[in-house]
Amino acid sequence: MKRFFSKGQILTIPNLLSVIRIAMIPVIVWLYSFEKNYYGAISVIILSGATDIIDGWIARHFHMVSDFGKALDPLADKLTQGAVAICIALRYPSICPLLFLFVAKELTMLCGAIYLLKKQKKPCASKWYGKASTVLFY
Repeated sequence: MKRFFSKGQILTIPNLLSVIRIAMIPVIVWLYSFEKNYYGAISVIILSGATDIIDGWIARHFHMVSDFGKALDPLADKLTQGAVAICIALRYPSICPLLFLFVAKELTMLCGAIYLLKKQKKPCASKWYGKASTVLFY
């Protein structure tokens, strides 16, 4: 079986920052949904966004861009966006149609990514407009 990622591609500072972003998701959900600490949740979202910017800068500046990171970074983005969208939809049910559109879009993109991986295509790096849409989403 062919290995997609080497150990050196996985153990990088940018990838660690992406894992930290994923670990922030339960904190965001807890603060927003259970503690009703909206400013705290917003603070963690801002911190998550800052680590997203920092990990991208480190990856490019110190030549730590990896195929694993190209997959992990958008995964962290989408998981965070999904958690935030679900939290808001639970509080404001009227936006559920937008949540369904978000989920449909992400599932379509996931299916496309799986198709490309099966064709042994490498993931492309995130583009500025993808990052801009993440900022607009938040």
